[in-house]
Amino acid sequence: MLDCVIIGGGPAGLNAALVMGRAGRKTILFDEDKPRNRVTQESHGFITQDGVKPSEFKKRAGTDVQKYPSVSIKEERVESIEKASGVFRIQTKGGTDYMAKKVLLATGLRDVLPEIPSIKDVYGTSVFSCPFCDGWEMRDQALAVIAENERAFHMGKLLSNWSGDVIVFTNGYRMLDEEKDILARQNVTVVEEKIEGLETRGGQLTSIRLQNGQEIKREAGIVVTDLVQSAPFAEQLGCEITPNGGIKVDSFGRTTVEGVYACGDTSLSTPSQLVIAAAEGNKAAAGLIMDLVEAAFLLEA
Repeated sequence: MLDCVIIGGGPAGLNAALVMGRAGRKTILFDEDKPRNRVTQESHGFITQDGVKPSEFKKRAGTDVQKYPSVSIKEERVESIEKASGVFRIQTKGGTDYMAKKVLLATGLRDVLPEIPSIKDVYGTSVFSCPFCDGWEMRDQALAVIAENERAFHMGKLLSNWSGDVIVFTNGYRMLDEEKDILARQNVTVVEEKIEGLETRGGQLTSIRLQNGQEIKREAGIVVTDLVQSAPFAEQLGCEITPNGGIKVDSFGRTTVEGVYACGDTSLSTPSQLVIAAAEGNKAAAGLIMDLVEAAFLLEA
């Protein structure tokens, strides 16, 4: 019987595994190795790790985790999780079953890009999803915000922190006149015309082509993506989902289902940054360990 199964080998899952290992708890981390940040060249905003390649970060993290003999990492896909009599049965794609007292979901999110021709050619190289992660590298350039919903207003304001030349492209979405007036005060322009496609060169955005024939030069930018859960396990287990599609958790990663924890991007409650995901993995593992200890005392009472 395992103390815990962690599903997801991103920064949240790996940091949780590290804490589990340092508590001597028998744990398996399952990692399908399909991270959300696989298109990212560098990760930023994590002190001592600023500029690290995600693949290198993951390699270093795995080395740290594997120092602790109670934890193992398996590159295997989990197909299903069932709970019966307070115990979890985890089945992998290879047909192997594991039994665990607790399950920690660190499966993260998946970006859904707008259906704009050529956007995949520049995503992760000159067009990104997070200004806190990549704004410094784009500073003082001619920037675009591509957003097809109400988040266009917020991102237009935010990106102006890094450049005085920002244009918001809504691809047909109509912003409120009041919002456009507020953006205009800081010289942020709004273009609501439908986008025909992006002009690119070697992964670099060069211009945005509109359906009315106009072509506007841009050098880089931010695209507002839709975010969906990468795995269905939370809903299958009956965990409460928040209105924005995240998994509802408390401050220690406990979901609304006893024995199920979640951490990292899955909660959709904070900016999606490596440092935040790692910290949430640490907290969720600490909460899980505290609950295991409390359960042991209750059994002896």
